[in-house]
Amino acid sequence: MEMFEIRNGLDQAHILCDKLKDSLDIDGLSREIEGLEVATMDANFWSDPVQAQKIETKLRAMQKKYQSYDDLVTTLVSLEDVYELLTLEDDPDFKAALENDYLEFAKKLHDFENELLLSGEHDAGDAIVEIHPGAGGTESQDWASMLLRMYQRYADKKDFKVEILDYLPGEVAGVKSVTFKVSGYNAYGLFKGEKGVHRLVRISPFDSAKRRHTSFASVDVMPEISQDIQIDINPADLRIDTYRSSGAGGQHVNTTDSAVRITHIPTNIVVASQAQRSQIKNRETAMMMLKSKLYEAMLEQQADQIDKLRGEQKEIAWGSQIRSYVLHPYSMVKDHRSLEETAQVDKVLDGDLDSFAYAYLQHMVGGGSDD
Repeated sequence: MEMFEIRNGLDQAHILCDKLKDSLDIDGLSREIEGLEVATMDANFWSDPVQAQKIETKLRAMQKKYQSYDDLVTTLVSLEDVYELLTLEDDPDFKAALENDYLEFAKKLHDFENELLLSGEHDAGDAIVEIHPGAGGTESQDWASMLLRMYQRYADKKDFKVEILDYLPGEVAGVKSVTFKVSGYNAYGLFKGEKGVHRLVRISPFDSAKRRHTSFASVDVMPEISQDIQIDINPADLRIDTYRSSGAGGQHVNTTDSAVRITHIPTNIVVASQAQRSQIKNRETAMMMLKSKLYEAMLEQQADQIDKLRGEQKEIAWGSQIRSYVLHPYSMVKDHRSLEETAQVDKVLDGDLDSFAYAYLQHMVGGGSDD
């Protein structure tokens, strides 16, 4: 790496750090951290454990953001000092060390920029994900199971926890439907860009003639709403059915009516849970999912009203895929919103989704839409 490249990179880093300081309001952030730290030392702080936990979580996130910025600025000053020394005396070993340190710094700065994209109201929280295959029977059901595996692998890479809430296997292969919860810091923020229709083009392993098939599966992603968000549900609007679990599980599977399905009659929203041994626990989980869906529906209704006022119309059709995965006649994964693409299909299907997640977030920050 040439010295002028490092010089240019350092200059750009200074400009970016100044912009970040203004956008983050570092001084205001520092004062807010101090205020929360004082609050946590109050003798009655833990009298309300739920509220105390929320404050602690918020404080840790703010401290991490502030410390990350401070570390970047400190490193940038150090790199400037080393660069100035090298302009006075050319030392190959010193230059190699500067290059390595600069590249590591540049990566940390890029990662920090990405983290700042996760600033939505629910981005830091958990996500509830549903996958439903499209028409096509076994082909689409197998594609849905491939997506499930991809998301499980991605969650593993991010140290997220995945809990299967409801699982309906396909007759031959794959899944008819699956609902799972992803728990971890920024889980919803990183998964929300997966919402939409996913299209697969490949030579079918189920076709003896080895013909090319196109399969679709829809993915829905919802934030798990916090307890302080009130969603009023009239019990009279609910139809609650119990049935025997059909997915993988312990001894309770197919022996007791522990699984719960809840239908919200006014909206026809249906949720189900069979992950727990207890019918009561499954009912609690299903109600949590229903509240998340109703909250999301409320937000979408508000957005639709705004679009109508603007004279905009959104066409929601099964064929309006957000991303295509082509395995034949060439290899390519392309997101049709952010235009992010890669020929490394195997890596994507193995859970390498960061580039697509952050490209979507950047696209939305830049004023993009999901059309």
